[in-house]
Amino acid sequence: MIPLTMADIGSENIVKKIGGNEDVKRHLENLGFTVGETVTVVNALAGSVIVNVKESRVAIGKDMAMKILV
Repeated sequence: MIPLTMADIGSENIVKKIGGNEDVKRHLENLGFTVGETVTVVNALAGSVIVNVKESRVAIGKDMAMKILV
């Protein structure tokens, strides 16, 4: 498992684990990041990533992206 920040651009990944406290997990779940969900990295810049998840494009900061393991 690697953090989302280290995933290759254009690669499809499956979320395997979400870290952080309950508030962080709930926030990421509301954005569409759930265990088993497929995410595609569209672009990355300085640790922040833009991903496609559940047919939506979402920008995630470096701190949050480090909590999503693929």
